Amino acid sequence: MDRLVRAEGAPARIVAGAVPHDDELFPPAALQFLADLHRRFDTRRRGLLSQRGAFRDGIRAGRIPGFLAETHEVRETHWRVAPPPIDLVDRRVEITGPPDRKMIINALNSGARVYMADFEDAHAPTWSGTIAGQHHLKDAVRRRIIYRAPDEREYVLHERIATLMVRPRGWHLDERHLTVDGQPISASLFDFGLFLFHNGAELLRRGTGPYYYLPKLEHYLEARLWNDVFLYAEAFLALPNGAIRATVLIETLPAAFQMDEILFELRDHSAGLNCGRWDYLFSFIKQYRDDGRVRFPDRDRLTMDTPFLTAYSSLLVQTCHRRGAHAMGGMAAQIPIAHDPEANREAIARVVADKEREVRAGHDGTWVAHPALVPIATEIFDREMPGPNQIGRAGAGRPIDARDLLTLPHGPITEEGVRRNARVSFLYLESWLRGIGCVPIDHLMEDAATAEIARSELWYWIHHAEPLDGGGAVDGALFRRHLAAEVADLRSTAPRGADASSICRAAEILDRAVTSPELEEFITTVAYAALADPP
Repeated sequence: MDRLVRAEGAPARIVAGAVPHDDELFPPAALQFLADLHRRFDTRRRGLLSQRGAFRDGIRAGRIPGFLAETHEVRETHWRVAPPPIDLVDRRVEITGPPDRKMIINALNSGARVYMADFEDAHAPTWSGTIAGQHHLKDAVRRRIIYRAPDEREYVLHERIATLMVRPRGWHLDERHLTVDGQPISASLFDFGLFLFHNGAELLRRGTGPYYYLPKLEHYLEARLWNDVFLYAEAFLALPNGAIRATVLIETLPAAFQMDEILFELRDHSAGLNCGRWDYLFSFIKQYRDDGRVRFPDRDRLTMDTPFLTAYSSLLVQTCHRRGAHAMGGMAAQIPIAHDPEANREAIARVVADKEREVRAGHDGTWVAHPALVPIATEIFDREMPGPNQIGRAGAGRPIDARDLLTLPHGPITEEGVRRNARVSFLYLESWLRGIGCVPIDHLMEDAATAEIARSELWYWIHHAEPLDGGGAVDGALFRRHLAAEVADLRSTAPRGADASSICRAAEILDRAVTSPELEEFITTVAYAALADPP
């Protein structure tokens, strides 16, 4: 396939074989829009990415991170974000998942207030899968989406559906299949721009709007870049100013110190902040990768009751409500356990406790990963939050300072924790390499964020030779023993379409990432070169 659009004499080119729906999604005007976004904003994007190591460098040099002196006035003066559009006033339960056709229909029909279609952590960005996702969302916006299952069951949209939001990939990722002036376009600009081009005006015509979730920001200047992108896109496509709304996931440690600033930069386009707690844990490990004082315990012990996570959640609620913005809670990753009623009751009890904690802490809504959890979370928020949100509940709790956010975790590390981390990171990566970005493993819905926690914990434990409870220490040999067991088990059962090629590639990539002298920033950027469209 060689489709070109020329602007100022330079082409934007799709460098991929033809896939279904590409003719529909890439008229010359769409390619022109994407090319313009790249030319105007990619240099700034790359410059900001080059500065992302400064926070970690400060920790490594012994400096204690804190709130920025340069933005003191933003934090101390009175201002508020724009009020939410009518269909984002009540967001008590949101469901997330990849932009697969059946998932889109089930999520929109689930009873949740919002469905976030995820091109990031729950999506493996094969070209065919990414284009199919954009096509499915275009059909969903126009309410013409239908899915016919192999058993002939037909899935269609109900009359009342959730409000649609879209999460593009993060600033750090490229989309190699579309080049502008010979460079790959930002995956963020690609996912954002293609959805907006086809659906922005149509969404407004239907009484809603183009709403987004923005992942993995590390600095308020990255939020400023997004705001400038929004302003340009609205002007280019003749959309009203402020039509685009975005909720920012606070899922990196640097961003936790800049919540006010991020809201301020996006204030006319803001739809609040979200506790992206799984990626936040991953970011905390990355920032403290060189600091042997930390003892990150087994992943399942890093709950929201851990002091540094409680402080992060409290600060997000306080900041959002002071600025008139939604403060969204985190993900419940549990999925139903139909074959084991007792285990299912225990899992649901954990969901209930988590959602009760969130609503009582002041959150205006929460996330779930499975439709079966929607009524459970809804009942809790209905009971505890009689109004549409808790934005008027300002100033709850004591003030949070830098020391609260930086209370270093300590806890037990067990061989079972090593085994589970090896299992989750390997099984997830193997599925991701086959184009599956959201994977049920041991009754939890795992995505790139949770797999990254497992992978980075393994690296940290090995790198610092962390002692195991019961004796011994974590080392490469222990990790490889458990990885080999998982590889052998998957080869013997291959229950989910795994093949010899994906198993071997996943094991090799994970082994290198976990035992490398340096911690890879994102394993998905390392594995992207090995990601191929399924046959």
